[in-house]
Amino acid sequence: MAIVLNDVRKTFGGASCALQPLSFNFDSAQTHVLLGSSGSGKSTLLRLIAGITPSDTGEIVVEGIRQTPENQSRIAEKIGYVIQEGGLFPHLTAAGNVSLKSELLGKPWEKIQSRIRELSNLVGIAPSLLDRFPRQLSGGERQRISLMRALMLDPPVLLLDEPLGALDPIVRRSLQRELRGIFDRLRKTVILVTHDVAEAQFFGDTITLMNGGRVVQRGSFQDLVSRPSTPFVSEFISAQGVPGIQAA
Repeated sequence: MAIVLNDVRKTFGGASCALQPLSFNFDSAQTHVLLGSSGSGKSTLLRLIAGITPSDTGEIVVEGIRQTPENQSRIAEKIGYVIQEGGLFPHLTAAGNVSLKSELLGKPWEKIQSRIRELSNLVGIAPSLLDRFPRQLSGGERQRISLMRALMLDPPVLLLDEPLGALDPIVRRSLQRELRGIFDRLRKTVILVTHDVAEAQFFGDTITLMNGGRVVQRGSFQDLVSRPSTPFVSEFISAQGVPGIQAA
């Protein structure tokens, strides 16, 4: 298992639980989708896995390493993280954003440049764009650079939080196809957060539907459509007008 959650819970400011106690696994080399509406807990869960937010209870194990403050730097090297609109540093060029962590770790300059060339080819970024600042790039280009940054250290786990949510439909659809090709090629453990049912269907080997900080159902998209565990599952899927899949 790439990631193991044991009785993980999170509350903010004494309010109702952002995450009710959760215990389940994410298998290696698969694309997992966390699906749900705003406030369902999916982005909170992603931040807990990344170590950005500490859990109140329970245990998170990433690639065999238990999530603790002492282990955070080791876990950070195992995870690439992509957020909506890229989250690039505006004062750095595209290449500077991609190489920043490698430079801080003291990686040889020649290897950094070689890796940037490899990744720019992988994500379809022209070398001429690498000298531009984020404000000079389109939304799709910023997301490609953010993906390069996340992949720079070749981590086994890739986390993506609504990575395509701010893009127009044509660019979004094109990037969806490109991302799925990259996921299939690299065979990393991918966890992608989305509220979009069609996007979850397109990407997910496994889909985890969340609501109110709880897991409502996990399985394939066909499982959710053909064998919904609660009326909420059918309601959530049908609300977005996604055609049903007949049971095999």
